[in-house]
Amino acid sequence: MFRFTYSAKLTADRKDGGYVVTFRDLPEAITQGESIEEALSEAEGALQAAIEGRIEDGMDVPAPSQPKRGERPVATPVTTALKAAVYIAMREQSLSKSELARRMNVDEKETRRMLDPKYPTKVPTLERALAALGRRAEIQVS
Repeated sequence: MFRFTYSAKLTADRKDGGYVVTFRDLPEAITQGESIEEALSEAEGALQAAIEGRIEDGMDVPAPSQPKRGERPVATPVTTALKAAVYIAMREQSLSKSELARRMNVDEKETRRMLDPKYPTKVPTLERALAALGRRAEIQVS
C-alpha cells in the first residue's frame, strides 16, 4: 500500500517571522508561511513539487516515515499521489512506459504524458494504469 501523506516540521523563524516547513523524507521540499495555516498550505505545494521532481528525474519516491512528536501531516494532491503510485509500481516491476502502454492497450505517448507533472492526466486514466499494474486506488478522507 502506498500512502502520500508526509510529516512536516514547522519551525518558527525568529529572524524574519512566520514558519519554515521541512520534510524529513523529502529534504528538497522546503517552504514557509507567515502563519501556521499559510505554512501548511504552502507545504502541500512544496511536497507536490518535490514528488513531481523525483518522478521527472527518475529518482525514488520514499514512503512516508512515521510522524514524530510535533510534526504535522501534509497530503499530496490526489492526482500527484496517483501519478506517484503508478510511477512506484512501474519501478517495482521494472516496467517500461512501452510495456505499460501495451498492458493498457494505448499509445506509448499516452503513458509518457501520464506521468508528466505538467500534463493534466485524468483520474480514470491513472486508475486504468494502476489496474494494469495489479493495483487499485482507494481514497481515505480524514
